[in-house]
Amino acid sequence: MLRSSRSKPFQRLVRFNSTKYFPTEPPAPILATKTIPGPKSQKINEELGKVYDNGATYFVADYFNSLGNFISDADGNKMLDVYCQISSIALGYNNPKLIEAAKSDEMISSIVNRPALACFPQSNYKDILEEGLLAAAPPGMNRIWTALSGSDANETAFKAAFMYQHAKLRQTKEFTAEELSSVMDNKTPGASDMVILSFDKGFHGRTFGALATTRSKAIHKLDIPTFPWPKAEFPQLKYPLDQFEAENRAEEQRCLDQLEEIIVNSPKQIAAAIVEPVQSEGGDNHATSFFFQGIRDITKKHGVLFIVDEVQTGVGATGKFWAHEHWNLTSPPDMVTFSKKFQAAGFYFGNSELQPKQPYRQFNTWCGDPSKAILAKAIYKEIVASDLVTATEKVGDYLYKGLQTIFAKRSDLFTNLRGENYGTFIAWDCVNVDVRAQVLQGVKEKGVNMGACGDVSIRLRPTLLFEKKHADVFLNILEDTVGNL
Repeated sequence: MLRSSRSKPFQRLVRFNSTKYFPTEPPAPILATKTIPGPKSQKINEELGKVYDNGATYFVADYFNSLGNFISDADGNKMLDVYCQISSIALGYNNPKLIEAAKSDEMISSIVNRPALACFPQSNYKDILEEGLLAAAPPGMNRIWTALSGSDANETAFKAAFMYQHAKLRQTKEFTAEELSSVMDNKTPGASDMVILSFDKGFHGRTFGALATTRSKAIHKLDIPTFPWPKAEFPQLKYPLDQFEAENRAEEQRCLDQLEEIIVNSPKQIAAAIVEPVQSEGGDNHATSFFFQGIRDITKKHGVLFIVDEVQTGVGATGKFWAHEHWNLTSPPDMVTFSKKFQAAGFYFGNSELQPKQPYRQFNTWCGDPSKAILAKAIYKEIVASDLVTATEKVGDYLYKGLQTIFAKRSDLFTNLRGENYGTFIAWDCVNVDVRAQVLQGVKEKGVNMGACGDVSIRLRPTLLFEKKHADVFLNILEDTVGNL
């Protein structure tokens, strides 16, 4: 875990223009087959399925021929991608700045000499982190732990929370003989009986601890042993927000009251509470700053650590670098986890006591990946250089207004448009799953790759290089598709 030395805010250097990166990006989708997936994609996927679990495949992609905001499939279809590897592509496909970083000596060394970072960190790892991941640290955070995935980021944040809470109880005492022996049998007092609280409809990953906090869909959890950890309700807001302010405030207060009741009456100590700024997999469920400030106040009051899961919301898509910056909290979260658009993973924190005192406690062979941290550094520098957070905020406003116009004509099919003033982190509900399926397939066959979430929701997750011209192409295709329903 490393301390940041950043003292100066980043500077905005140039105005964003996507042709800087992709002068040959197509102006519109290019369709080579009547259906998607096409015959070549289907054949390749059939062969792949003989050696690999590919049951969730949309289509087989050709990343060599993908460019900017357009993903190519194996049949040569070039689709405008507003799903982007489940919200994971920040700067478009085959971005020249990332290719440049990938070809650097720094990257080559990190890949071919893959270091076991906790035991043998490379000499330039501190510089890599301070110029990238730590330079982008959320307000109030100056330390980082790097991990391998979003699930791993949350798992290690949970471990940090448990070790921190037990260290407080133990104070300066050493581990007892009973603790050392009982933990080998998975029993207390050596094994913790503390718990992590999460929220209904939340998604935090698929490893065992992360899965215990995941509440989005049954299929994510079936047949997997889990921990009996508590959950609280997440507000179910009514839209448009400006027409239901009183009702939504009452709903958020109800959920906060329930949260405090759960914490106060929990038979096991709650070490931490984890929440997403937008419950992405669970249906793109939003809440207001009032609710999240309430969580911060309640957790602080009762000595519960507050973890914000920014795996999907982080790195600029919401019109802020970190979505929780929208909340204007009176004090920062205790930990913020990240992954996806940064191509790296881990969690940020500010309190040095969240770093265990003994070695080999927060540990695995890799403890992250310096090659991915190098990509994160390049991504961060490009976001800053082209002021992509502001650009995303503006195009999101334009996109939202366009969607309002389309859905006003078909209120019989669509409802609960949400994500206003939240960059391109926009979603809406369809009246049923059949309508959703028709919309997703309809836009795909016209050259747009789009994704679903929750029970009946559709979400947008374009790159940070998504401009008005891309929004116009998308809106025209969506309007045409909706008009044929």
